[in-house]
Amino acid sequence: MLRFYKSFRFALNGVILLAKTEHNFKIIIWVMFAVLGLGWYLDSQGQHLNRLEWAILWATMGLVFVSESLNTAIEKTLDTLHPDRHEGVGRAKDMAAGATLIASTVALIVGGYILLPRILALL
Repeated sequence: MLRFYKSFRFALNGVILLAKTEHNFKIIIWVMFAVLGLGWYLDSQGQHLNRLEWAILWATMGLVFVSESLNTAIEKTLDTLHPDRHEGVGRAKDMAAGATLIASTVALIVGGYILLPRILALL
């Protein structure tokens, strides 16, 4: 059990470190709060999201968080292992950033698909 606790503590420390030091991670947190606030506002205005829609929103937000976390870990690792400019390192970092762009784009599309009809219904 102590081993599990230590592993959990290290993982939580990683999330806290991301939230404190990474600008893009902070933006993702703010966007998450905006989406949650919008969802709750729509709910209060009679435009209810069902459990599946909430689950899909949470899953896509989680995808973006995981993608940004892995992107940051890859970038930090590569910068540590190869601090000088290197074409291969730069390409790997670009690909990791591309994964986050894909995840964010998917989340934007999914969020729009779920939220936009309800927003338009209020107008």
